[in-house]
Amino acid sequence: MHPATPDRGSLFSLCVSHLLNDWYMNYIPTLLPFLVAAGLGVSKGAFLVSAFTVTSSLLQPVSGFLVDQKNQRWLVYAGTLWMAAFLSLTGVIENYPLLVLTVTLAGLGTAAFHPQASAMVSAVSGDRKGFFQALFITSGNAGWALTPLIVVPLVQSYGLAWTPLFVTPGIIVAVLLRYTAPRMPEGIRQAPPSLSASLNAVWFELTKVVLVVACRSLAYFSLVAFLPLYLQQKDIPLLTGSRMLFVMLFSGAMGGLVGGHLSDRIGRKAVIVGSLLACSPLFYLFLNTDGLLSFFLLSLTGATLLASFSVTVVVAQELISKNAAMAAGLMLGFGIGIGGMGVGLVGLLAEHTGIETAIHLLIWLPLLAGFVGLSIDGKRSPAFATLES
Repeated sequence: MHPATPDRGSLFSLCVSHLLNDWYMNYIPTLLPFLVAAGLGVSKGAFLVSAFTVTSSLLQPVSGFLVDQKNQRWLVYAGTLWMAAFLSLTGVIENYPLLVLTVTLAGLGTAAFHPQASAMVSAVSGDRKGFFQALFITSGNAGWALTPLIVVPLVQSYGLAWTPLFVTPGIIVAVLLRYTAPRMPEGIRQAPPSLSASLNAVWFELTKVVLVVACRSLAYFSLVAFLPLYLQQKDIPLLTGSRMLFVMLFSGAMGGLVGGHLSDRIGRKAVIVGSLLACSPLFYLFLNTDGLLSFFLLSLTGATLLASFSVTVVVAQELISKNAAMAAGLMLGFGIGIGGMGVGLVGLLAEHTGIETAIHLLIWLPLLAGFVGLSIDGKRSPAFATLES
């Protein structure tokens, strides 16, 4: 049995590490305006995002499967350092094929980190797994929000040649996790069932959740990559645009925490569907307003877009509870990766029809995700059932 009392020290360490790890997840999209200004085409820059996504996200289920077979504690700190070292070189590599290879290799590091770290959170959360898993995910979303606040001013002041200094957060995480990552007792680890046994009864409902995550993440990744360029076309300075992006991402992090809490009270499906259906109208209103009202609407857009982030991870872990790392890999990796890969296609669309057209098409993705969520069968998946108040 797992201890009922959470190991708050280990949980704090894992949450801080997730914040810094996911700071890198938003690194390439944040650099995109600078790379475009340096001569890289919009579509080439967008495909850098997709290349990183292929390895950082789509390989997470594989990493999760390996973690479920045997604890791999070293993955959390070695993976983060690996990713940081490669990504810090992106500003100084001028050869495009080499740049694509570099960001592709960098993604292997975060693919190693996330399933193992998520499984560690579940192992040391005691009887509060849902809350601490949501807190862990929210910490990562907060890291995403901080990236433009740090990267944009520094690169704007000193240029892309200074990007190797951005290896620093990775070094901090590696040292922190080397000494504080929990060692899960072998006695509490049992051999997980085969994947076919785990997925046989729930694969259809799980596929729907993956589709929700894919649509949501395509909207999210595309906004992070192209919203600054869109705002520049509206004569909004890049620094102001980075602050607006921070507002959206930070609100998304807070929305994820609130969504996780609400899902315990009103049900998983209610949060997933309600937040995503609300997001598209708010997004539309943001694009048609300016001034302080636009900041407010953008914050609501971010909050509703990511309110279901932690909920979908917890749901997957409830559906295949004996393969917790694999479930985390599916939601944090595969589902997000499918959406992230589409950023390159959105970049091609933006290059041929304009940034504004591409941004306006993104309005419909949260709505589509919400309708997919409506199709989820709560009777087949008790985790989605509305809870009694």
